[in-house]
Amino acid sequence: MCSKFNKRIFVTGNAGSGKTTLAKHISTKLNIPFYSLDRIVWQPGWKTTPSVERKQLIIDLLNKDEWVIDGVSQDVLIKSNTVVFLDIPRHLCYIRLMRRNYRYLFKSRPELPVNCPEIKIIGKLISIVWNFKRNVRPTIMNHINDSSNKSIFHIKSTNELECLYKNILI
Repeated sequence: MCSKFNKRIFVTGNAGSGKTTLAKHISTKLNIPFYSLDRIVWQPGWKTTPSVERKQLIIDLLNKDEWVIDGVSQDVLIKSNTVVFLDIPRHLCYIRLMRRNYRYLFKSRPELPVNCPEIKIIGKLISIVWNFKRNVRPTIMNHINDSSNKSIFHIKSTNELECLYKNILI
C-alpha cells in the first residue's frame, strides 16, 4: 500500500506534531533519503542560517530525484508530490514537545547541528505552537486545497496518524 507515496514526500505540521518521527519512518520503509529542514534552518548554537544560503541549500535538496523532507517550507510544499500534513491539535503538540524537551533539554536532537539544546528555545517553541494555526496553517491548507496532482494525507488526530502507520506504511 506504500504505492500511494511518491518519491518527493513532504511531512509538514506544527512543532511537536510528529513530523520527524513520521518522516524517518517513511524514509526507512520506502528506502528514500530523509532530510530535516532543521539542519538547513539552524546552525550550531541555534544561529539561523543566512537566508541566501538557506534558500540555496533548499534548492539543492529539491533538485534531488527523491526525498522525504520534514519541516515547514513553502518551496518544499510546492515541489513535493506527496504531502503529509500533521494537523494535530495544539494541546497534543505541547505534550509531545514536553516529552521531547525532557530527552533533549541539554543536548541537540539528532537532526539538529551541535550545541542546539531545547532549553535555549523553549519560549520560541511555545510561541510557534500557539501561533501555527493563524500564521502557517492557512498557507498549507491553501496549497492542499489547490493541489489536484498530489497525494495528500491530511492527518488531524492521533487515531488518523495510527491509521496511516497501520494501513499505508505496512
